[in-house]
Amino acid sequence: MAETWDESDSQTERGGWIPGAQGIAAFTLHANEPSAIPVLIAVPHGGRAYPLALLRDMRHAESVALRLEDRYVDRLAQGIARATGANLLIANAPRAMIDLNRAPDDVDWEMFSRAGRPEGPLPLPSRRVRSGLGLIPRRLPGAGDLWRRRLERAELDQRIAGIHQPYHAALASALSALRERWGAALLIDLHSMPPLSGRLGVAPPEVVVGDRFGATCHGSLIATAFAQLAASGREAAHNRPYAGGYVLERHADPRGGVHALQIEIDRSRYLDPGLSEPGAGITAMVEDLSVLVRRLAALVSEIGQEANGKGWPLAAE
Repeated sequence: MAETWDESDSQTERGGWIPGAQGIAAFTLHANEPSAIPVLIAVPHGGRAYPLALLRDMRHAESVALRLEDRYVDRLAQGIARATGANLLIANAPRAMIDLNRAPDDVDWEMFSRAGRPEGPLPLPSRRVRSGLGLIPRRLPGAGDLWRRRLERAELDQRIAGIHQPYHAALASALSALRERWGAALLIDLHSMPPLSGRLGVAPPEVVVGDRFGATCHGSLIATAFAQLAASGREAAHNRPYAGGYVLERHADPRGGVHALQIEIDRSRYLDPGLSEPGAGITAMVEDLSVLVRRLAALVSEIGQEANGKGWPLAAE
């Protein structure tokens, strides 16, 4: 499988900037004009452009970076986009620098110097912040604190302005363009996950499909997704343990024609045994997910046609 996107078939936009990594864009958007299908695949956690200063600040940089990344899930996304014609948005900035699946105010202020914190009492930390995985990740189980020093406010402001804001602006614009052309659009927020444990007599899922418990897409898309995954022989779970994060919360608007799914893929199904490099299973996974995307795209197109006519009734939420 080729390692880089073939830009001859799409228009490529590079946007944002990564503090400390001169000349490297925060994200890359590949968009077919006109779009071939009403689907945008987004990869917020696949970035591997680590500034040297960031690596110096990290404790156990190599192992921590590997655990934070959705390792090579961008390769899956590229293969799917080539096979289906889906548009593609890939973050180049690493999750260790800023998490694009977190709200910009989801900040662990204890990570910052006193001069860098807001005045007055600190806001109550969210569940994600308490877990150590807020806007800027602070700690991982078994690894402890990730950083050698406290951050300054200017560093946070630069990361939001250079990476977070332009990424989400590009995502919103790309979805709007698809909805304008097709009457409806589907965002697939693509992630990878560590292998999960199965229950007694039940195999662990290879894929977890999240829709914020019915809030982010038409129910027919979920039914189609699970039917197709079953036909491909892929064990799948719904919303547990991953229901979707800030990307879905911010961009999904099914009543307005923008549907969204978060899809998590077991890393052991497409990486090598060390979960660090592409493995033998990557080709089959790309093929199965490409069939899934084609089926979902056809359904979203029908939803858009109905919306432009008599309307498509949404399932109760």
